[in-house]
Amino acid sequence: MNNKNKTVVRSMDILNLFIDHGALSFQEIIDLSGIPKTSVYRMLRSLEEMEFLEKGADGNYRLGLLFLKFGNLVSDRLDLRKVAYPIMQDLHNDLKEAINLIVKRGDEAIYIEKIDTYQKVRLYTAVGRSSPLYAGACSRVILSHLPTSEIESYLDSVELKPFAAGTITDKNQLMETIQQTRQAGYTVSHSELENHSSAIAAPIFDNKGDVIAGISIAGIEANYQHENLALFAEKIKAAAEEISKQLGY
Repeated sequence: MNNKNKTVVRSMDILNLFIDHGALSFQEIIDLSGIPKTSVYRMLRSLEEMEFLEKGADGNYRLGLLFLKFGNLVSDRLDLRKVAYPIMQDLHNDLKEAINLIVKRGDEAIYIEKIDTYQKVRLYTAVGRSSPLYAGACSRVILSHLPTSEIESYLDSVELKPFAAGTITDKNQLMETIQQTRQAGYTVSHSELENHSSAIAAPIFDNKGDVIAGISIAGIEANYQHENLALFAEKIKAAAEEISKQLGY
């Protein structure tokens, strides 16, 4: 084990002490961890600076607010998946197309759930994979429903790089698509992340009315034409509305 890994492991040993203890003094941390005093001192300072721990007026250490922030994120996303999954499953059984669930992470979106039992075509999407907010229906439907100031800030800073033949790389065109998406309540993509694949997506809102996720139907491009688009749009909007409703929207 190299020195950096050893420091990380020891830091985790210290943090794990707070699973069973609400607050600990400097000496208690040394006694319980078995780590040398000088090492504990250095690690506590680093953990404080990164807000993993905070030192109270009584001199005792407690878990920092950063854990509350991450804990809420994990809780929200687990709740979202729990609510969304049966609705995604019903939609997949109905249409036999892949169904994706995606959330915003910084200037990207990350796929947190996917059901593709009947969809045998390999697509760009996979759980844990990320994509830029401008590319692909599921990502862009989140971007389109962010506050206008956030959209404008994003467009000012992002470089639109092509992923496939249909990726939107013109900012004026992207803004037009965003406006259309806001009006229609859904968006469609063709060959934006992978050639010959298409998707249609709708936004999911939380109890405060903020967009927190996108859900999409995805598959081979030939299936996303003419009358199918109208059917898919109706189905994906209904699914997104049901998930949003169950989340308190």
